[in-house]
Amino acid sequence: MRALSPASIRAPFARYSHGIAVPANHRLVVTSGQLGIAADETIPEQCEQQADLCFANIAAILAEDGMTLANVVRLNAYVTAREHMQGYMRSRDRHFQGTPPASMLVIVSGFTRPEFFVEIEAMAAAPERG
Repeated sequence: MRALSPASIRAPFARYSHGIAVPANHRLVVTSGQLGIAADETIPEQCEQQADLCFANIAAILAEDGMTLANVVRLNAYVTAREHMQGYMRSRDRHFQGTPPASMLVIVSGFTRPEFFVEIEAMAAAPERG
């Protein structure tokens, strides 16, 4: 994958890529939005820890197709308030050490339950299996 960051536009506001080029002969995995809830139904009280759970869930989904978070090319994230943006971004930046994926972050009025602060969906790509 190759990051696309044209010199003719403003640099990203945070650690993400403006675009990611996916070469031919790659398969895609698209996840549903993941909430910060563990298998035992516990929900952390902080956005950053909820985001960590979201990324763990995404990693588990990707593993079903032999991928890891390193294969993520795009993230769409939703938080319920501006004060949750930094916690989400700290979690995201810890989970994506290489070329950062393309990313979108939106503030929404809420989710299905008031204790949720963040929801994250991902798109990943990896070479076709031969």
